[in-house]
Amino acid sequence: MDGSDNVRDAENQQERLVYQGWIIGFVDGEGCFSCPIFRNRSMTMSWQVQPNFVVVQAASSCAVLEDMRRFFGCGKVYVNRRHGNHREDLYRYRVGRLSDLRDVIVPYFQEHPLRTSKRENFETFARVIDLMDQGRHLTGPGLIEIAQITQTMNHRKPSEVLRILRDHTPTTSPTRGEMKRWSGPCGDAGRLAETTGPPTEQVQTQWVFK
Repeated sequence: MDGSDNVRDAENQQERLVYQGWIIGFVDGEGCFSCPIFRNRSMTMSWQVQPNFVVVQAASSCAVLEDMRRFFGCGKVYVNRRHGNHREDLYRYRVGRLSDLRDVIVPYFQEHPLRTSKRENFETFARVIDLMDQGRHLTGPGLIEIAQITQTMNHRKPSEVLRILRDHTPTTSPTRGEMKRWSGPCGDAGRLAETTGPPTEQVQTQWVFK
């Protein structure tokens, strides 16, 4: 290896460090970790835990989301045509597959910690991913544990989901107060109508880490 190779290696390393710093800063500002729990009778426990990592940008800046998708090598970019207070479409980069969250997203942010309050939120999110990797979401006690973790994180009062899980009583539909969208902490990009995959029966509650 000659001197020019050493220079190129140093430049590439510096470029990677700069890019990683950009990723962390971008996610600190525009990223969102969420863990909705849905009523889904096709699941073992009739409930589905669906963790998501989402980053939002307006249409004029959506190219950075494609850059992020290529960087992580997983997830997809979706358009959300509900503008809300925005004058242009919003785009979402979303990673929702458990294996991608476990093998790519969680390890990356453990190695490169976030710098805002989202760091603590991410650590809670990572704990949920670990519990799901152990199959805890497929048991009653595990579902309760996951619901308690997310609820404690957001300082919420006991939810209807926890009541149902603890009492093992069936429900046919959520109360109006339990129907929550992502449009608060996550912005319009988190609206339930734009979630991917087949619709589940009803969403009972949702915790958003931001």
